[in-house]
Amino acid sequence: MLNSPIDEIKNKLSIVDVVREYVKLEKAGVNYRALCPFHSEKTPSFFVSPGRQRWHCFGSCSEGGDIFNFIMKIEGVEFGDALRILATKAGVELKKQDPKIRSERQKIYEICEWATRFFQRNVGVVLEYLSKRGIGEEEVKEWRIGYAPESWDDLIFFLGEKGYSGEEIAKAGLAGRKDGSSKYYNRFRGRIIFPIFDLNSQPIGFSGRIFETGGEERKEAKYLNTPNTILYDKSRVLYGLHRAKINIRKRDFCILTEGYTDVIMSQKVGFSNTVSASGTALTQDQLGIIKRYTDNLVMAFDMDDAGGLATQKGIEIAQSMDFNIKVAIMPKGSDPADIILKSTDEWKNVIGGAVSIMDFYFQRAFAGKDSSIPENKKKIATELLPKIAKIPSDIERSSWIQRLAFDLGVKEDAVIDAMRKIKTDSPLRQASVGKKEVRESRKNILEERFLMLVAVDQTLLKNFSKEDEQLFSEEGLKIITSLRSGEETETKERIEYLRMKMDVEGEGIDIEKEYKECLKELRSIVLKSRLKEISEKIREAEAKKDIKMTEELTKEFNSVSQALNN
Repeated sequence: MLNSPIDEIKNKLSIVDVVREYVKLEKAGVNYRALCPFHSEKTPSFFVSPGRQRWHCFGSCSEGGDIFNFIMKIEGVEFGDALRILATKAGVELKKQDPKIRSERQKIYEICEWATRFFQRNVGVVLEYLSKRGIGEEEVKEWRIGYAPESWDDLIFFLGEKGYSGEEIAKAGLAGRKDGSSKYYNRFRGRIIFPIFDLNSQPIGFSGRIFETGGEERKEAKYLNTPNTILYDKSRVLYGLHRAKINIRKRDFCILTEGYTDVIMSQKVGFSNTVSASGTALTQDQLGIIKRYTDNLVMAFDMDDAGGLATQKGIEIAQSMDFNIKVAIMPKGSDPADIILKSTDEWKNVIGGAVSIMDFYFQRAFAGKDSSIPENKKKIATELLPKIAKIPSDIERSSWIQRLAFDLGVKEDAVIDAMRKIKTDSPLRQASVGKKEVRESRKNILEERFLMLVAVDQTLLKNFSKEDEQLFSEEGLKIITSLRSGEETETKERIEYLRMKMDVEGEGIDIEKEYKECLKELRSIVLKSRLKEISEKIREAEAKKDIKMTEELTKEFNSVSQALNN
């Protein structure tokens, strides 16, 4: 009999299956490993134990825990939200909460859901327009597209009837109010509404595209997005990822577009691994999320548009994070949705013909220039060298230097000299810095190793003596006492960590032999430290000409020395 929904969820869900939705896992003995999703690294230090139903990063961030801790950390939510997310995955029904104690996050989830339904029921106004753009009723339903009527308060009235205040609706990003006024108004009016979803397909924000019904041109921004809320942070959200994440991993590349309709149309014609930034230039956080699923990007952006500088910055961040980047070269003035509407085959050719980012830069730099003219050589080098300089891999950077020298018909040394003059002190290069170095004393390392051994085999402690207690820190002794008594409540998390680390590092070792070696080494370290202390005291006693104290300390020194020799 399961005691609680938490136990039931843990019983029904495999931690491997849950983590795999967010991180690329590979088998490592009885465990699974991956690059840690919580810090940048090049060598996998993130492990998942199906037997223990736990995960841990043995790298610089040292995060770890159970299935709930993982969801809280990866989704950035509180325990209640993690419980609700996992309950949905497990098909576990949670008891209804008292409305008075619902969390603010939960209320905003509810408001976003009700608002999505409200917008959906008005979508008939824009169905014809969407159809002309290639978005049929099936896509409208799948993506829950809606319409916000030209009204200042209908949504607020609708949500008010559901029990939500104007202040709560504003916190969800759906209402505003003029300075000094107590009256709230709808943020979205006369717009096609694209709900923005979290990874669990729940609406957390909205983007509204202006829709002119009366033939009059409206002098407003084409797109209006939800401001940041406690659920929605535009720098950390990718539109379409809730539907694309599994296919990105399966196909091992992600197509990045600029618009919502681009994502919908691309997924419609089979490229279900397509996402877009959510109303923002591409950020490191967004790329970090993609990195959980793949190292390969195909950028379907207009690389020559007015937003090229922001695009360029996003590419530099992606390069610093060791992504393999390709560019889908599109007809000038066309976006993915336009191409797909015209011809699905053309879109397939565009994606299939994507070139590496540096190949794209080379093509653009050399286009329309006679590279035999010295002035053009300089222009081309000036355009390309800063981009080559930002490549983090020495080998890859060297190969592009060789390519540039060959294409310009100059000596490689001349290109290298020119590149040395370029400033590359960009903080982006530091985005992929690996583990921070943590220096631990030999004693601490040995103590943890000893605790790992006894955590998996408590019978080793049968010969643990009172004298051995001096070898350990207060925390170490607390764990040893817990293991000897079988009462692990207070030290459970630490003991689980030690057992999991032993699973990862201890395959094939002789546990009993290792235990004896650790104990021997610890005794040696403590005795040597004691000898050093006594030597200092002997020098002090001799300086004071305290003969009696000198004799006593010398006797103690000899006794400790004998113990060390033994």
